[in-house]
Parts: sequence; C-alpha cells; structure tokens
Amino acid sequence: MTIDRRTTLSGLAAGAMALVLPAARAQAGGTLDQVKQRGSLRVGVTQAPPWYSKDPKTGEWSSGVGVSMGKAMAAALGVKFEPVEVTWGTAIAALQGNKIDIMYMMDATPERAQAVDFPATPLLYYSLAVLARDDLPVKAWADLDKPGVRIAVPQASSMDKFLSEHVAKATIQRFPGNAEAIAAFQAGRADAVCLFHPPLLAARQKLGTGKIVVPTPAQSQASSAAVRKDDKAFLAFVDKSLGDYYRSGQTQKWYEQFLVGFGLDPKASPPVMKEML
Repeated sequence: MTIDRRTTLSGLAAGAMALVLPAARAQAGGTLDQVKQRGSLRVGVTQAPPWYSKDPKTGEWSSGVGVSMGKAMAAALGVKFEPVEVTWGTAIAALQGNKIDIMYMMDATPERAQAVDFPATPLLYYSLAVLARDDLPVKAWADLDKPGVRIAVPQASSMDKFLSEHVAKATIQRFPGNAEAIAAFQAGRADAVCLFHPPLLAARQKLGTGKIVVPTPAQSQASSAAVRKDDKAFLAFVDKSLGDYYRSGQTQKWYEQFLVGFGLDPKASPPVMKEML
C-alpha cells in the first residue's frame, strides 16, 4: 500500500485531535467544574451602587448586594470571589464568551433569555424611578414623554427598553453604565436619569441635588441573575442560593447594610422584598 504525504499529514492531524479533544472537553465541563478547577467564581461587576461599588482608595469591589451575594456563593463553592469588570451592555457577551460565570441584577427579559439562562427564583424586587431636576414637573411617565426632555439611561438595559417603548418622544441619551448616566445628569446635560429606585438613592446622596420620583403608573418588577445557557447544574445551584438568601431575609440585609454604609437610612428607603413593598 502506498502512503503519500497528504495521507501521512492527515493521520498526524487526526491523532493530534484525538489527544486534544478529550482534554478540551475535560477542561470545558460545566460551570461548576470550571469554577472548582479555576478556584474562583467570576462575577460581572460594574460601578452601580447599591448593587456593585468599588472602593476608590483600594480599587477593590468591596460592597454592594451583588458583591456580597457573589462572595457568599463563592464561599459556598469553596472558591474565591473574582470580580470582572463589565458594563450592562457587555455582560451577556461576557457570559457567552466565558469571561464571567454570573451577572447579578440582570432582568430576565425575553430577548436576554434567548442568549442566557435565568433562575426561576427572583433575586429581589424594585421600582423604576427617575432622579430629576428639582424644577422639572414629574408625576407620571407622560410628563417625561415630551420633546426637549433629556433623559439619561444605561444602554441596553431594561430601563432603556422601557423608555424606548413608553417615553419615545423624549430625547433618550444612552450611556455605557449607571455612573456615566448619572454624570450626564450631574453635568446638566440631562434633565433626568432613569434607573431603578435603589441606585438613585445612592446617587441623590452623593450629588446632594435633584428629586427622586417613581412616576405613575409605577413599574415594579423582579430582577434576576444571568448565567450561561444550557448549564442545568449551575442554574440549579444559583436558583437554590437566591431562594435561600431571599426567604431568610439575607438579601434585604445585604441591601440595608450597603445603605447604612453609604449614609442612608434603610427605613426611609423602599425595601427590595415584594412582601415588604
């Protein structure tokens, strides 16, 4: 039998692939296997108090509900908490590209559910609100749905989607994250910034100006955590963890701890548990 050069090379390539593929599969595994092999749970983070907050002195992601929850889940798995900086708009791609393992405070929209999975158990509940100029009359969403009203919002967020559908007459200014949207309002480039109520408490405290309004009709909803698609074991772990934290009141405690640390009174702030709203 004559063996030519092409046949030889093909055989070598096939042999190499036979050696590589099992190793690749073993390394890939599910998220739980990867987390334990790596020794860390990679949590997507973005500057958005009270969900995530970086200490400007140390550069560490040291506080916020998402940080506390990430550390608790990492501890439960016997690994370290590894924050990975993303934006709300890039978090889904980071999950798909295996750059992070989970992103808290991602609302489970139908569009996102096509790309990632969400646990059945909600993470917490909150209401959509605006931090507006003191002299801007705002009681209802219709008051903002006017030409000339400038509203800052994080791009590709559920807030962006709501404004695009219900306040389309306004000038909607889209930014990479919460911090940039709030900065636009602070600089006077926007008349209001639209976020869910809790982050606006921290923003109002820091800026010392503006008024927080929950426009009518109130838009209250559950938030969730996004994970990679088709990973049933990790999804089940996240679902159980969120349920345990919520039912025990730990999620509300983490929220209140951040508010106190930020100089805010939890009693004067809306809770994040549906039963307490």
